[in-house]
Amino acid sequence: MFEEDFQKRLYELRTQKGISARDMSLSIGQNPNYINFIEAGKAMPSMSAFFFICDYLKITPSEFFETKSHNPEKMRNIIKDLQSLSQKNFDNIAEIINALTKI
Repeated sequence: MFEEDFQKRLYELRTQKGISARDMSLSIGQNPNYINFIEAGKAMPSMSAFFFICDYLKITPSEFFETKSHNPEKMRNIIKDLQSLSQKNFDNIAEIINALTKI
């Protein structure tokens, strides 16, 4: 089950950024079919290859496994921006989010 989740997550994150499997494979120093093999369940990356994959996607390894976050890089940037808000503005954003999640 874990392998299937890994494959789906890699595909989701890669396609979200508009990156081809071939380009990603070559960019992380692997053969042109490497990412295709992982997504098809024919291979699993080594730990070092996994770190290269995360680095290429501009996410942390923990963000890779946060499947509820469909765009971890954007989420990280939003959180960073929220931390710089005044308390009043933060409270306003919290109210907006609360209202949106109840829709």
